[in-house]
Amino acid sequence: MPLALAAAVTAPEGGRIEFRLPAEEKAMLARAAALQNMDLTSFILGKMLPEARAVIENAERLALSERDSLRVLALLENPPEPNEKLRRASQVARNIT
Repeated sequence: MPLALAAAVTAPEGGRIEFRLPAEEKAMLARAAALQNMDLTSFILGKMLPEARAVIENAERLALSERDSLRVLALLENPPEPNEKLRRASQVARNIT
């Protein structure tokens, strides 16, 4: 089994991430960074931050079908009358504030 080397990525604000990887993987990352004329930290952050943003955006986005979108719009334009449970919750909220 190859020896695992510790690698650290330091963000400009001083945040630090450390991880272990085999020597040949670290060498591959270093070579790729050099081919891009970048240091290892910039190379890793440049590749991973857009991916992290995409993962977060996909997790936070709600996709509705056309039918569901139309239903939401219809409910916004013509909301149903509040039921007893909603009236009680509203009263509780008013008493808290």
